[in-house]
Amino acid sequence: MTDADRRRIVLSDGAAEAVVLPWLGAGLERYDLIARGRREALFRAAPPSASEPFALANILLAPWSNRISGGGFHFGGAFHRLEPNIAGEPFPIHGNAFSSPWRVKEEGSAHAALLLSSAGPGPFRYDAEATYALAGGALTMTLAIVNRAGLPLPYGLGFHPWLPRTPDVLLTAPAQGVWLEDGRHLPTGRLATAERPEWDFSKPRPLPARWINNAFDGWRGSAVISWPSRRLSLAVEAGPGLNVYIVYSPNGDPNFFCFEPVSHPVDAHNLGRSAGLVALAPGETVEVTCRFVPKSA
Repeated sequence: MTDADRRRIVLSDGAAEAVVLPWLGAGLERYDLIARGRREALFRAAPPSASEPFALANILLAPWSNRISGGGFHFGGAFHRLEPNIAGEPFPIHGNAFSSPWRVKEEGSAHAALLLSSAGPGPFRYDAEATYALAGGALTMTLAIVNRAGLPLPYGLGFHPWLPRTPDVLLTAPAQGVWLEDGRHLPTGRLATAERPEWDFSKPRPLPARWINNAFDGWRGSAVISWPSRRLSLAVEAGPGLNVYIVYSPNGDPNFFCFEPVSHPVDAHNLGRSAGLVALAPGETVEVTCRFVPKSA
């Protein structure tokens, strides 16, 4: 891949800056607050040499989020096979939008729109459009998908930002339930968040010191990440269709954690319910939006 192929789209509104990498899943290299003569990472910044999606600041999730078990899923009276897509992962994960090169539709000083046409994975055939826009330091991300397969299929979407983890970071994200996982990172059941008070983020709460990789449902789309020592916070405003979030952090030591607004819990295709997936007939579209609003003291 040449340097020209690895182009970077730098978006800036004078208060914040975001860098889009069309060639790497239309993901974000960084999203920083640049107001008041300082640069503060709002998403974890990718290293300059980043060449794989999981090193980025944000990736796009389509045509589904997280893992699908069983080699695929049943839908419409047929079994649709899916193969693993990441080395070392036994299940297909996060679809393929995050790992595909996108085309630039349009770009301006503070916004960009990108396109993807995909023949796969498995039965999926789709067109997608992603937009990033900065205004007043806030970042709005929109992701839309059109079913181009010749049959109805269940689609899911989401956003996967990595955020700085400081010792004092706090998360506020009220939700009704939390999905438990097994050693394969597949769901084993659902509890009310009140039954796991250490994971009840209805009020500002530190992240667990140990492993967490769980989906929370019954979310109304509002959350706040705050870093008191940085005198900085980031509000999350998820639009309709993003009623689930996933929190991932391997332990208390890493310098990151993930807060992922998504449309459905892990392995929703095999949970025996719609679970947030949207069944699209050929030619139908679904769209989701999420806004991130920084506040600096």
